Amino acid sequence: MTDTSGTGAGTASDHGYPAAARYAERLHVTWYWWPLPLLAAGLLAAEIHMGYPGVRAWLPYALIIPLTALLLWRAGRTPVRVVDGELWVADAHLPLEFAGEVSAFDPKDKRRVLGPNLDPAAFLLHRGWVGPLVRVQVVDPADPTPYWVLSTRHPAELVAAITAGAAGRQATGHQAAGH
Repeated sequence: MTDTSGTGAGTASDHGYPAAARYAERLHVTWYWWPLPLLAAGLLAAEIHMGYPGVRAWLPYALIIPLTALLLWRAGRTPVRVVDGELWVADAHLPLEFAGEVSAFDPKDKRRVLGPNLDPAAFLLHRGWVGPLVRVQVVDPADPTPYWVLSTRHPAELVAAITAGAAGRQATGHQAAGH
């Protein structure tokens, strides 16, 4: 099965991010998740309309259906990127020097990762329409967050970008400490 939602990892410049980005994607809502909520919005609007004339005839359709489309679009605007030595997930960011072990999980392992084994203090960005997950251990002693769990369509590329970025940041830190 191919990813038809147009969310390929691609280069960072393809996604409007600086060329220094090692990885960038948006967690768009795939096209096949749109019909059911829009149908439900149409049914809710029809329920409110119930054959009454006037404003009540058109207002529910004019408000509820576009609002539902806006919510679906907004839910799919979440960016995940590795840029300038930091992992950015929506508005949260983690400097890569504090990124420890990075693990990728298939969709079949989602329940185990997000279920009873999930630490309540963990940072979590889960999108149900995105199958794979990545877990990044946080090694900052001042940060109470033990790890980040985030959805991504391209876990191997994200793991590689975080690992390469963390190794680069640690090497730069060691060189600066040595001089």
